[in-house]
Amino acid sequence: MKAAQAGAKLITLPENVLAMVAHTDEIFKMPLTEMHTTYIHALHEISEEYKCSILAGTLPFPVPGDDKQLYNRAYMIAHRGVAVYDKIHLCDITLPDGQALQESRRYKGGDKLVVAETEAGKVGLTTCYDVRFPQLFRTLAQKGAEIIAVPSAFTKTTGEAHWHTLLRARAIENGCYIIAPAQVGNHPGGRQTLGHSLIVDPWGTVLADGGTDVGIVYAEYNREFQHSIRQKIPSLQHDRPLLA
Repeated sequence: MKAAQAGAKLITLPENVLAMVAHTDEIFKMPLTEMHTTYIHALHEISEEYKCSILAGTLPFPVPGDDKQLYNRAYMIAHRGVAVYDKIHLCDITLPDGQALQESRRYKGGDKLVVAETEAGKVGLTTCYDVRFPQLFRTLAQKGAEIIAVPSAFTKTTGEAHWHTLLRARAIENGCYIIAPAQVGNHPGGRQTLGHSLIVDPWGTVLADGGTDVGIVYAEYNREFQHSIRQKIPSLQHDRPLLA
């Protein structure tokens, strides 16, 4: 609400915005349908009142016909309707301290690319671990995305090493703005997330860094600047098929 009142036209929230739990199984005890309906309806009212678009972070969504799996689903609420993106790449990793994350145990990966029309322009949707797959970002940019959103709950360990570098690289490679709202702090089950919500411009300059405090970061979107970068370095037009 505060960002909307300040005049923001695109507002983004982090991954797992309503449910950072110790064990994924706990999610199945939540009233998921009611949670989705109530939350999305509230954000839709804010979107309508302030004429802004809101990326509602991600929420767990039951896979139809399967009571043991979920989608990690992002919602983009805009004046043209609601776009839905299910996280494609699932985070199955082992951290240096031995802690294992196995998202695929309870989540199912999506299979659809989404570029949403918003108040700020065309926004490509990704989530967290997706940032390690540059081909996804490339395809979104080639499909017209001017901004790519990366709502995240990036681990503190991997984030300290990779977060800024990966996000800046995705912005530079594709001549686009990257908006990456991120969870921060200590969570149930001993999980720690990095924070540092970032806004990066097409030149790779970090326009805003939320650090490790909970709050809001702002930046101006300059479409003319973005288009000038793509004209000067037209790499999106220079892709060539690679032969094995």
